[in-house]
Parts: sequence; C-alpha cells; structure tokens
Amino acid sequence: MLTMTTRFAPSPSGRLHLGHAYSALFAYEQAMQAGGRFLLRIEDIDITRCKREFEDGIKEDLAWLGLTWEEPVLRQSDHFARYEAFLHSLEEAGLTYPCFCTRREIQAEVDNAPRAPHGPDGALYPGICKHRPKAEADDLIAQGTPHAIRLHMDKAAKLAGPLTFTDRALGQIAVDPESCGDVVLARKDVPTSYHMAVTIDDALQHVTLVTRGEDLLHATHVHRVLQALFGLPEPVYHHHPLLTDETGKRFAKRDKAPTLQALRESGQSPDDVRALIQLHRPKSLV
Repeated sequence: MLTMTTRFAPSPSGRLHLGHAYSALFAYEQAMQAGGRFLLRIEDIDITRCKREFEDGIKEDLAWLGLTWEEPVLRQSDHFARYEAFLHSLEEAGLTYPCFCTRREIQAEVDNAPRAPHGPDGALYPGICKHRPKAEADDLIAQGTPHAIRLHMDKAAKLAGPLTFTDRALGQIAVDPESCGDVVLARKDVPTSYHMAVTIDDALQHVTLVTRGEDLLHATHVHRVLQALFGLPEPVYHHHPLLTDETGKRFAKRDKAPTLQALRESGQSPDDVRALIQLHRPKSLV
C-alpha cells in the first residue's frame, strides 16, 4: 500500500495570501495525520508571469507557517521535455489537433451560435479548427502561425471509456468529458498546460491524495481522461471550499488579497494566521 502523499502546488506569480495558506495547511495536515509525505511543487509553466523571487517568497512563507517538505522541490519549467514526450504520444495516436483561433475569433463564434455548447466554466471551444484539413494546418504551422494544441475530446473519451473519480467530501463522481470540450494541452510558446503538467506530475511524484479548492473540481474530469489515456494511476481527491472575505468574495491575487508577507510584517504570528483562516472558513467546511 502506498504511503499517503499530498502536495501544495502554487504558481510563483505573486506572494501567498490567506487562501493559499489554508490550502497548504490542509494538504500538510492530511499527510501528517496519516504519517505520510508532503510535497511542494512549483507550477511555473507560465514563464512570462512566474518569477524566482516569488518562488523564494513561497518557501519563506510556508516555512514561517511551520511547514516542511521533501527536497528537491519539483519546478515544472525544468521538465518541459517530459511534457512534450507525453503530448507527442497523444499526437501520434491522433488524439490532438492544432488550433489557430484567437480568443476574439472564438468569442465571436460563440456569440453567433444559436446554441453554443457550455460547461460549468462557461462556453466550450466551438470546434472551428477541429476539422481543418491536415495539409492546411501543416502549412500554417510551417509559416510560424501561432497555435495551440487541443485534445480531441470525442476521440479521447471513446478511447478512455466510462470513468469516475472519488472525492472524499463528495463521494464517487462520474466523469463527463463532453462538459469539458476540446481543452488546450499546449501552446506554441508553452509546451504544456496546467491540465497536462499537473496530471503527469501527480502520477510521477506518487501523489495519492490531491487536495485543492472546489474551483478546480471540474478540471478533474479532464485529468481523469488524461490519466486513462496515459495509463497513469488515479489518486483520491478532496476539493475543499474556498476561503472568502467578509463580503463572501474569495481571496485571490488579482484582487490584491492581503499577503502572508504583509501580515507577517504587520506583526501577525503564524497562530494569528491560523485564527484568521478559522474565521474565514465557510460554515459548511468539514
């Protein structure tokens, strides 16, 4: 039986805030209660926004909270070749296609469609490039036209077959590939996506319990399809509610949520941070 292994996997595009602290502590405590392993992973595939100073800040903040993790820390930007190899296996199997659409073109297509397909996260990709002739696509690629690589979800779902995943808070959930659409797996300038990288790394790092916010619950449908296609093991999941402020708004970097660094510099202690987390926990949280 595998030792319980959890992980905290932030993106170093800013300093950690209370919401991050809750997620990190949640994952850490699950592992410690089971006598397991806790990993820190740096998800820095967006090399234009991620900075080493923020990575150093993440480690500083977590250490201040009293968390320890195994070394070495996996940094995703060091493993682009690994993700490319997995992506190539999907391309060889005919499960991907290049997409040359801009966001504006996709939105215009969605706006003009009488019944555009939607999932929990909004409108799905309408399939503009899905049936583009291969010769035409190859010419565009040869010309250096910016493009993304999308998963042909229809084919992928058929090959993967019926799937489920287990969430410790929600029970067994049936995977609904159609609600995900043809997700992006890589772009010309970034050879992987969140979906690809997190699925591969969770497996290769032997993560047995994936803890993360409930905003990523729907992404798990994509990850289960990819696990099936790659022949990777299935972890157990626990999607926890998100921490919110007094107005009910989730803590987020883009909203300039108070950082742990700012709280520390204002004289707050790690115990004070834990008390703040308890104060902001949703009432339904168990």
